[in-house]
Amino acid sequence: MEAEIAVIGGSSIYSLNFIKNPESAKIDTPYGKSPEVLVGKLKGRKIAFLPRHGKEHTAPPHLVNYRANLMALRELGVKRILATAAVGSLDPGVKPGKLVLLDQFIDFTKCRPTTFYEGDEVVHVDVSQPYCPELREVLINAAKDLKIEMRSNGTYACMEGPRYETGGEISMLVQLNCDVVGMTNVPECVLARELEICYSAISTVTNFAAGISDEKLTHDEVKKVMSKNIEKIKALIIKAVPQIPKRRTCPCKDALKGAKVKP
Repeated sequence: MEAEIAVIGGSSIYSLNFIKNPESAKIDTPYGKSPEVLVGKLKGRKIAFLPRHGKEHTAPPHLVNYRANLMALRELGVKRILATAAVGSLDPGVKPGKLVLLDQFIDFTKCRPTTFYEGDEVVHVDVSQPYCPELREVLINAAKDLKIEMRSNGTYACMEGPRYETGGEISMLVQLNCDVVGMTNVPECVLARELEICYSAISTVTNFAAGISDEKLTHDEVKKVMSKNIEKIKALIIKAVPQIPKRRTCPCKDALKGAKVKP
């Protein structure tokens, strides 16, 4: 099996049946076995779908085996990733149901392996532009063509989880000019860069973060809002995939150039 493009799904994305005649496999990697990956075709392009938390959503955000997930996609030949994620809004003007295309992140995680380079090699990869500009442009244009309202930029605060944030933490994130908060984009985004895989992330606002609204935060509400946006996300992916250039011109493809420390 092989694929050139992958979709990584989070909460409630498992029902996206957009791959024709899929094959499935769990892929062995040096970091463990991946969740079951579906591989098939979409609009003539070879595509894979990987459920981030496992098919039955059994891995909480802080225990997702991000390295196995990303390495499995690399083993399939994937060069580009369209990721989806559920997020909380830190801005009263960005309401539940809104799509936000991420362009920056701030990492507040604590206990996760964040690199493939923990042995003989030391690598300092550049993530000043963490999300692929080429993929972002494709997704922005696809949303415009479909008349889907999507904010074209946003800073993502990645928290350790699996608990939701305190009011004090949210107050801090607002002061740091973060736009949305979630638990999965890091180290996923960084690991993709270390593998020189282009990565973009479409986030769906499922709730206001603690203190932004008086509503109680529950995972049931997250799933409810995500389910309402399933068809919108599916349409965006189907529109974007054939528009992705086959030849990469972005800096992601050369991310390791000059990044390795030479003894």
